[in-house]
Amino acid sequence: MPVFTTASILSETNPTDYQFHLQAYHSIFEQETDVRVIGNFALLPLRTRTRGPAYTLPPLPPATTSATLDPDNESYDALDEVLTLFRANTFFRNFEIRGPADRLLIYGILFVSECLGKVRVGMGGREAEKALINAALEHFAIPGDPAFPLNQSYEPPRDKQDAETLRQYMSQVRQELAMRLLERIYEGGNTPSKWWLSFTKRRFMGKSL
Repeated sequence: MPVFTTASILSETNPTDYQFHLQAYHSIFEQETDVRVIGNFALLPLRTRTRGPAYTLPPLPPATTSATLDPDNESYDALDEVLTLFRANTFFRNFEIRGPADRLLIYGILFVSECLGKVRVGMGGREAEKALINAALEHFAIPGDPAFPLNQSYEPPRDKQDAETLRQYMSQVRQELAMRLLERIYEGGNTPSKWWLSFTKRRFMGKSL
């Protein structure tokens, strides 16, 4: 479980407070040992109803949201972690990759940044949902493709079968992240959170998908 400093949990009214934390957070799922890896990208279990190769975790407990789910709960997954760490990590241009789970974390954060760029101030929830679902489903590059921006740190799949499995898994990640992000951005009603949108121009590691 990450150890959050006071700076990293300060009021949402001042996102610049995150800058006082001196290093980025790494994935707690690096501790997992029985994880499928393609190239050097972890295919961690997900709490999702989207079809794909991910092992499916149990649904959220009653009266619990993804934002309030404890990391020790059996339903907590790597996408909960992406959304929890996004705003703290996005300030950093340097990040020491410690393993396959960190690569999933990086990809998830970059995709969240891409989604935020498609939500405008005053955009209604239904319009934003359409924009983010389209973003999740559009063609995307995977490690090894010339257009993938992180090929220097990500190994390509070893064959076409692994490539297709990885693409399906990353599609699950994108679709599930888009829906969970919408829940957080529009938690207060039909107007997007200005606090979330204040991170639109931030680029974790100076990268974008």
